[in-house]
Amino acid sequence: MDIDLAHDKSQGILRQRNGLALLSLVLGLIAVGSVVSAGHKDREVVLVPTLRTPLTLTSAKVSPDYLEMVTRDVAMVALNRSPQSLTYWMDSILEVTDDQARGEVKKALMKVVAEQQGSQITQFFTPDAMRVDPDTLTSTVGGTLHTVVASKEVTSEHRTFRFTWTYNGVSLKLKGFGMIAKPEETP
Repeated sequence: MDIDLAHDKSQGILRQRNGLALLSLVLGLIAVGSVVSAGHKDREVVLVPTLRTPLTLTSAKVSPDYLEMVTRDVAMVALNRSPQSLTYWMDSILEVTDDQARGEVKKALMKVVAEQQGSQITQFFTPDAMRVDPDTLTSTVGGTLHTVVASKEVTSEHRTFRFTWTYNGVSLKLKGFGMIAKPEETP
């Protein structure tokens, strides 16, 4: 009798072990299938719907819409600064700068940081025009540059800035930027 009971108990444990092994195998196959499926899925980029037209990126040439979008964002970062955010300002510009131009751009930015560190000079830019040229990878942004010292606006002048870019693959990187000097007036 004890042998029958022991035999029934061991058969129950064996069935339970086999059931768990089968369940583990099925879950393992599902996990492997999920990983393989995720690896072969098409990737898509969802852009914020603030564009006039759908945006297509290609490695052949930068599209005017893409150049305009990136110029707009970089101009807002580059042309708006305050003494409290100079490090963030410089780091943000350097993140979008081409590796080959990074040294020259950082040198120019460090000069601005040294001049404005500890001051109460804040600058902000209100754009009114933008022109992009995807063939030469340049863009110009015009607008009013406001300079505020403490809480008083000391200047408000219309300025135009030029941004130059490099395009590699589908990566658009800043090569340099600066103010376009006003042509001197002739008498």
